[in-house]
Amino acid sequence: MDFTVLAKGIALAGCAIGAGCSLIAGIGPGIGEGNAVAKALEAIGRQPECKGDVTSTMLLGCAVAETTGIYGFVTGLLLLFVAPGMFMNFLG
Repeated sequence: MDFTVLAKGIALAGCAIGAGCSLIAGIGPGIGEGNAVAKALEAIGRQPECKGDVTSTMLLGCAVAETTGIYGFVTGLLLLFVAPGMFMNFLG
């Protein structure tokens, strides 16, 4: 029996499952940024004079949180488009 075909199938399935799991990482930053904006709006509503400080800090925090989603997205793309070709070269 030729195990190369089975090995290629397992490698492709692993890449697809890994890509799906890494793309789920986009959910966390969306929820976190929504909470951050909600709390910032509450703070501005309570003390309107601190709008500039709260807004700049919120934007910095949202930018840092968004990098997590971007890392997950890039990892998913690499697993979908780059890794299968590399595995197929190794398996022959």
